[in-house]
Amino acid sequence: MMRDSGLLVKPDKVRHLGFIFDRTMKVQKLRLPMNCLSTLRVFWATACPMIAFMILQLPIQAVGQVTSPIPGVVDKDASHGGFLFVTFNGEGSPMTEQIYFGLSQDGRHWEALNQAQPVLISELGEKGVRDPFIFRSHDGKKIYIIATDLSINRNRSWNRATHAGSKSIVIWESEDLVHWSEPRLVPIAADDAGCTWAPEAVYDQDTQDYLVFWASLTKSDNFGKQRIWACRTKDFVTFDKPFIYIEKDRDVIDTDIVFDEGKYYRFSKDEHFKAITMETSDKLMGPWREVPDFSLSRLKGYEGPECFLLEPATADKPSTWCLLLDFYSKGAGYKPFVTHDIKGGQFEPDSDFSFPFRFRHGGILRLTPAEYQLLKTTYNRP
Repeated sequence: MMRDSGLLVKPDKVRHLGFIFDRTMKVQKLRLPMNCLSTLRVFWATACPMIAFMILQLPIQAVGQVTSPIPGVVDKDASHGGFLFVTFNGEGSPMTEQIYFGLSQDGRHWEALNQAQPVLISELGEKGVRDPFIFRSHDGKKIYIIATDLSINRNRSWNRATHAGSKSIVIWESEDLVHWSEPRLVPIAADDAGCTWAPEAVYDQDTQDYLVFWASLTKSDNFGKQRIWACRTKDFVTFDKPFIYIEKDRDVIDTDIVFDEGKYYRFSKDEHFKAITMETSDKLMGPWREVPDFSLSRLKGYEGPECFLLEPATADKPSTWCLLLDFYSKGAGYKPFVTHDIKGGQFEPDSDFSFPFRFRHGGILRLTPAEYQLLKTTYNRP
């Protein structure tokens, strides 16, 4: 099946049937039992918005799936349909510490999905989730959400949350962004960890597995400082032994990693100075070097850095990257900073952003047009 021109129809318990469009959008082959269209579920793998639009018009249940680059690596040539933001909504109630979805066509102006109510809810572990991160599998077949297993509303004590909190993360997975698995609680932290905060993941091209990383205090040093720990997995079911990934002189939390033009860029929160740091490396395992002219290094009171490609480069202009920082110290939610040269680290504030509510520490997924339309149709129903 061609990536940009193929469709595969799979009726439940029926032999595989299919129809294929060429690039002129003419049907080249058609084998569909017309008397059972109402029972079919259609799956497709395409970057062409017209194909996706045509499928969505059929009187059948359609589920889109789009081939994708590895997590952390942006396919700048892929058909772009918008962005999905996964977030939580503070500590006001047990339901605000759950998974909320935001949708945007341009990455700047966001709308709440599902009437600004949680889309995914965890009743496992601490019965709340924070700091969700969303990404595609390297083969494009699945989308994962991983999140901190924590409810401050239910437990109230930050000391307990850091010294006697969960050693697990909560995981959901989906093939289409609208049909999600039940959540599963997976222990990944060290046996003496006091917390397992803000998990993220990136595919390591060198080892062909995922590096999952998070922040933990540990009893072995009397909970002396936060470090970024990590482990590896191939399937988000089985995880290798955790190890220390980032250790600084002072506490470090909230790490985010992106990849662009052969370089990794790593943003973290210096918990001592309450400031954001930026580093770069050719390899995920380093060596890492500080970006000396990072323009936001003196900002205070921000956390939860999330960097994403806002606009790919064109023949007329360079790419635009956005770094979102949660202005938690003022209770102001995410503030945007943009750059046209990520390797230089010169980010400037940008006021042309809007959010339907106070988005907190979360993650962003780049969408195809078919995925955008499917999310909007599914979660904007009255």
